[in-house]
Amino acid sequence: MPGGIDYGNLMHRAMRGLINDVLAGVQETGLPGDHHFFITFDTQHPDVELADWLSDRYPGEMTVVMQHWYEDLEVTEDGFAVTLNFGDAPERLYIPYDAIKTFVDPSVEFGLRFETHDEEDDDDDDEPTPPEGGPDDGDGEPVKHDAEVVRLDSFRK
Repeated sequence: MPGGIDYGNLMHRAMRGLINDVLAGVQETGLPGDHHFFITFDTQHPDVELADWLSDRYPGEMTVVMQHWYEDLEVTEDGFAVTLNFGDAPERLYIPYDAIKTFVDPSVEFGLRFETHDEEDDDDDDEPTPPEGGPDDGDGEPVKHDAEVVRLDSFRK
């Protein structure tokens, strides 16, 4: 096999498929129990769709919370669209799966982190790093939860 097996890209594809499956289930039946999601994504990704005021406020990345209030979740093979409430201002977002940096469900201590090749290699740091800015509870107060984050660079040689 020329070039070898690209495990990093295969893992990313599998992890994005997992997110698709989870969100498709939520689209069908809603969020079960205490499940909720913190989703950090690249606001500069060319296929991300969000209001200008949100991209101005979050010029690099943004973390959204899907918990108590969300509407019109539409899941596709490439991403998802959802209406979220930002301080009593409902806004429609479209987030392609390949724009997602972290996906965390703190209710069950589950998390995925997508590493990119252009990020600095920090093999000394075995502890997961929470997304910058962190999620908030809708009142601007940070919500702190521990979650297990799968880091792909620990599998790379």
